[in-house]
Amino acid sequence: MFKNIRDYFKHIKSSDPAARSYFEVLLYPSVHAVGMYRISNFLYRHKLYFLARLISQTARFLTGIEIHPGATIGKCLFIDHGMGVVIGETSVVGDYVTIYQGVTLGGTGKDTGKRHPTVGDRVIIGTGAKILGPVHIAAGSKIGAGSVVLINTKTDSTVVGVPARIIGGRDDSVIPIADYQDKIKIYNDMSI
Repeated sequence: MFKNIRDYFKHIKSSDPAARSYFEVLLYPSVHAVGMYRISNFLYRHKLYFLARLISQTARFLTGIEIHPGATIGKCLFIDHGMGVVIGETSVVGDYVTIYQGVTLGGTGKDTGKRHPTVGDRVIIGTGAKILGPVHIAAGSKIGAGSVVLINTKTDSTVVGVPARIIGGRDDSVIPIADYQDKIKIYNDMSI
């Protein structure tokens, strides 16, 4: 567990040029929001829904970052300047993802079951981007600021615009996650 925390702090410090020390990283709202998410997610998985929501709403109040306790988040999520970030209940977020302020990983209101996006590893999501519905954001993608993404992306692509369009990327590697339960099990066995 302590190795995971050390790796998490090291990742944030290397990702943010403004971070001068690990003590400064400890003050980041992202660290508090993700830490409280880990606790609320544990409670949520053990069917203590009220306590899970109480902790997640407290984190939202304190940090401005709303992560539903049912969401699945991989290791080393970095939310930079996180005010207004929303991550929905059935969202799956991979490892080493960077999210900037005002991002929404939300639903469209038209889907049931898996209603929120699946975000692959090493994805960067720019300020104010909205990723809506059960779409798959492939590993290595970059989502431009202010984009509204309603489509699956290609690996290592850039996605921009309203509605978003894909620029570049690799066609051979788009693999939508039809059943996200396996990925959830892997992430739930991990800590920060």
